[in-house]
Amino acid sequence: MQSANPESAHPSPSLWRRWIRQPQKIWFRRAIFQMHLWCGVSFGLYLLFISVTGSVLVYRNELYEAAFHEPPTSIASTTQLTDAELRDAVERQYPGYVVTSLSRAPEVTLAVKIRLERRGRVKDRYFDPSSGTDVGSASDAGMELVFKLIELHADLLSGPTGRQVNGIGAVAMLTSALTGLVVWWPGIKRWRRSLTLRRDAGWRRFTWDLHSMIGIWSVAFILTFALSGLYLSTPETFHGWADRVFAQPGPDTGVRWIDTALSWLAFSHFGRINGIGLPCEGPGLCDQVTKATWALFGLAPAAMFSTGLIMWWNRVLRHRTR
Repeated sequence: MQSANPESAHPSPSLWRRWIRQPQKIWFRRAIFQMHLWCGVSFGLYLLFISVTGSVLVYRNELYEAAFHEPPTSIASTTQLTDAELRDAVERQYPGYVVTSLSRAPEVTLAVKIRLERRGRVKDRYFDPSSGTDVGSASDAGMELVFKLIELHADLLSGPTGRQVNGIGAVAMLTSALTGLVVWWPGIKRWRRSLTLRRDAGWRRFTWDLHSMIGIWSVAFILTFALSGLYLSTPETFHGWADRVFAQPGPDTGVRWIDTALSWLAFSHFGRINGIGLPCEGPGLCDQVTKATWALFGLAPAAMFSTGLIMWWNRVLRHRTR
């Protein structure tokens, strides 16, 4: 039975044409814009923090190398001091301090790492194993700083609770990216203009164009970071879902494609596999380009928050303060 009103039977094509040509007047887009706005306002500082720390940690191996100090090599040719003799020599050089730990390297020519304490103060120093002479600092503050930065990014120094918060933040990033795609679409006649910056625009329009341009060019990376971050915050949920939906691997089936996909999803978060860039076979130019690309696009959420905050201040806060 045909409808008495053919035009009302298929309202979607008309709505679709309006979306293609002039989406700014569609109520759905305005609702999505509000969702995008308040998601950015609510989670903006978190996204700024996670974006900056993530970009820095792309170079975590390089940070390890910079923070690690090889123990000095002894140049003396005399017999090595015993532990007791070395303790006495060290405590004579640091009156009032007590040796609380002594660690010898596997190579007998390398300096010995010794920790001294006095009234709560701690010193980590290297000493020549033959003469007991102080040969430099053995502080691991740089390594500890890198460890803390990794822990801060991974779980906010809060263990499982911090990972849950990161999962919520990943959902917020995913929501911002998807709603941003809807808000970005300017219509069929103007979409190319939204890919670049206009030189003759005022600072308000320039900020909007910059926000839109960064968002559209980096959306694939932002979605990757969000999805992989969600997986890394709750991997057991993803693997449980995979076990329910897909058959368990057997001795003849090998590795399931879903397990491989989840592994690559995790690796894509860092842009490297054990220090090697995803499309590369070993360290080198390709590895450096891959890491630089991940670090650059990792800053996209921070740039989006900064430009979005300027627009929000100009449109809302400035008028309220007046």
